Amino acid sequence: MDIASAVPHWLATLILGLVEGLTEFLPVSSTGHLIVVGDLLHYNDEKGKLFEIVIQLGAILAVCWEYRARIATTMAGMWSPGPAQRLAINLVIAFLPAGVAGLLFAKYIKAHLFNPVSVACALIVGALIIFAVERRRRVPRIETVDDMSPVTALLVGCAQAVALIPGTSRAAATIMGGLLAGMSRQAATEFSFFLAIPTMLAATAYDTFKHRDILHADDLGTFALGFVVAFLSALVAVRALLHYIARHDFKAFAWYRIGFGLLILAFFR
Repeated sequence: MDIASAVPHWLATLILGLVEGLTEFLPVSSTGHLIVVGDLLHYNDEKGKLFEIVIQLGAILAVCWEYRARIATTMAGMWSPGPAQRLAINLVIAFLPAGVAGLLFAKYIKAHLFNPVSVACALIVGALIIFAVERRRRVPRIETVDDMSPVTALLVGCAQAVALIPGTSRAAATIMGGLLAGMSRQAATEFSFFLAIPTMLAATAYDTFKHRDILHADDLGTFALGFVVAFLSALVAVRALLHYIARHDFKAFAWYRIGFGLLILAFFR
C-alpha cells in the first residue's frame, strides 16, 4: 500500500512538524529527515518544500524562547564593549560563510543533492567525522561562548557552510567544528543554537519571499499546525540535548546516522 495514500493530510503535516522540531538542533540533519519523510509522504513538491522551510521558524522560536534572557541581554548590550558585543560580532562572523555559500551554491545543491540517496551518504560520512572528532583527546580552551575569539567564530562558520549539503546537519557541523576549534561541548552546542537563529531566519525569509506566489490563504491552517508542532518538539529537543551532553559524548548520534543512512539506501535502492 502506498504510504502517502494511507496518511491523512493533517497527519502528514503533524509528522513533518514533529520531525523538524526533534531533529533541527540534534546532529542528525533535519533537512535530511524532512527530505526522506517528505518523499515517503509524497509531500515533496514546491509547496511541500516551502512548508518545510516555513516550519523551521517554529524551531527557531523554540531556541529564542529557551534563551530569551540571554538574547535580550545581548541585544541590549551589543552596542557597548563587553561579552554581549563580542557574542554579537562572533555571530555575524560565523554567519557570513554560510550566507555567501548559500547565495552562490544553494540552487545547484537543491537541484542535485536534495534526494534520499545523497542524504544517506552525507549522514554516513558525517557519522565517521563525529567518531574521528570524538577520538581526539583534547582539553577545551574555550569553556563558554563569551570566551570565543573571532577566529574561532570564523572556523565554526566555515563548518556551518558545509552543512548546506543535505544530510550533513547544521548542528553536527557547527558543534564538531566548535570542538575542533577548542570549545567545550557546552559552549559548542550553545553557540550552535545561537548561530541557528540568524542563519535559519535568513534562509526562511529568503525562501518564503522567493516562493510567495505559491502561498494561499487555504494553506494557513497547514502551516500553523506544522509551526506549532515544530516549536513544541524543538523546545523538548533543545532541553534534552543540553541535559544529554552534560554526561555523554556525540557517538550515539553517529551510530544513529549510520543506521538511518543504511536504512535509506536499502529502501530507496
